[in-house]
Amino acid sequence: MALAHHDTTAGQTRQAFAPRSADALSALLLAHPQARIVAGATDVGLWVTKQHRDLEALVFLGDCADLRRIEETPQGLRLYAGVRYSEAHPALARLAPDLGELVRRIAGTQVRNAGTICGNIANGSPIGDMPPALIALDARLALRHGDTRREIALEDFFIAYGKQDRAPGEWVESVFIPRPAGETQIHIAKLSKRFDSDISAVCGAFALTISSDIVQSARIAFGGMAATPARAAHAEAALIGHPWTAATVEAACAALARDYTPLTDMRGSGAYRLAAAANLLRRIHAGGPGVLDNAITDSHAQVAHG
Repeated sequence: MALAHHDTTAGQTRQAFAPRSADALSALLLAHPQARIVAGATDVGLWVTKQHRDLEALVFLGDCADLRRIEETPQGLRLYAGVRYSEAHPALARLAPDLGELVRRIAGTQVRNAGTICGNIANGSPIGDMPPALIALDARLALRHGDTRREIALEDFFIAYGKQDRAPGEWVESVFIPRPAGETQIHIAKLSKRFDSDISAVCGAFALTISSDIVQSARIAFGGMAATPARAAHAEAALIGHPWTAATVEAACAALARDYTPLTDMRGSGAYRLAAAANLLRRIHAGGPGVLDNAITDSHAQVAHG
């Protein structure tokens, strides 16, 4: 289904498309590679109402029934492009309880009922809450261009601020989140001025495997610390293969300054963000397994920073 509107005042033709399947959507994007995809329009809508931007071609994917799928398997969870936060919430909570708590704090009910997780990924925001959590869980994206598909690690999708590894006409079809191994600890913390319906100052996610008091593996990712959601590679290296001790944790905390050079803005200073990120790791060590399991529902996890 395609609709076209001619604006005689502006002298421009604006088009809106509402395909009914993923195949039709992909074909439309080949013909209109510069078109903007919208699902809930929770971000793009603000471009129009707040920034007064003209969007010449829009493709709405909400009518694609085959993109509203959630697939749960022993291997993990696959969310297709049309799955909204509220629809994904139960499956994400089953995969990792902290994921469920994170979604519960994202925006408000209306936004969670409209916004999609793949849309949050595709817009590449450095302060989106889901990408750092999914990066820590080693999520992978399925990208589609016409009938051709490719899969990449989510962390490789974000290249620079406002730039993602996506060609014109290519789109995010789904995201796959592997099921964490039983011995892996998953900790996610969102720090914000308000408990919910607020943008993160820092969002940190940790997937740690500790055996015989040795850190066997570590995946750490943060949002709000850089121009894109990103791994803390130096901090991970300071942990892996070392004893799970206060000294090791301090070395990893110091390494965060090599991983990130956060900016100062209205949500917090760069120095605050580095200190907060380090304190999250210290808190995991001080409390042992599960210390952050409920931290993002705890008022002490908020930021009173003004």
